[in-house]
Amino acid sequence: MAEARSGEIVVLRHGQTEWSRSGQHTGATDLPLLPEGEERARALAPRLGERTFAEVWSSPLQRARRTAELAGLAVTAVDPDLVELDYGGYEGRTTAEISDELGRAWSVWRDPVVPGNTPGETLAQVAARVDRVLARARARLDDGDVALVAHGHVLRVLTARWLGLGPEAGALFALPAGAYGLLGHEHARPVLSGWGL
Repeated sequence: MAEARSGEIVVLRHGQTEWSRSGQHTGATDLPLLPEGEERARALAPRLGERTFAEVWSSPLQRARRTAELAGLAVTAVDPDLVELDYGGYEGRTTAEISDELGRAWSVWRDPVVPGNTPGETLAQVAARVDRVLARARARLDDGDVALVAHGHVLRVLTARWLGLGPEAGALFALPAGAYGLLGHEHARPVLSGWGL
């Protein structure tokens, strides 16, 4: 039986941006935080400051790096595996716009993206990325918590994979901008120990 780990993985979604507020899919488009996104990130600092972090890994995009900074987290590594899902031709578009164009309800959790300026990415490809992140994070949990500062969809897939679920189960884990969740253990099994904090 696996030994229980002392640390937790803290998954922190970046604060509000113009596109997260409007519901536009934001993959590689490198948008800054809105003032309310910065304020929300600052408000997390006291609670996150109570934790001992062995590692703090951030997506390379400015909205994630700035959220970490304002939340009082010293980034130990910028990890390209934490970048948001590549939405391909759906970058900058809302689910409603895509659904109207297709004449049916579209969901990133069920339907593929289409190529655009980038080829787009499947949920399986995102799962492969986050599985690498989780393998590295697990190795550090004996030394404290590991913070992952990134984006909504990639963190939802990561949470599903932590729990041993397929990447499409990320649909179950909505995480508001500027909020975090806790991935821990109970009786040596991976659990969701806090969400939307």
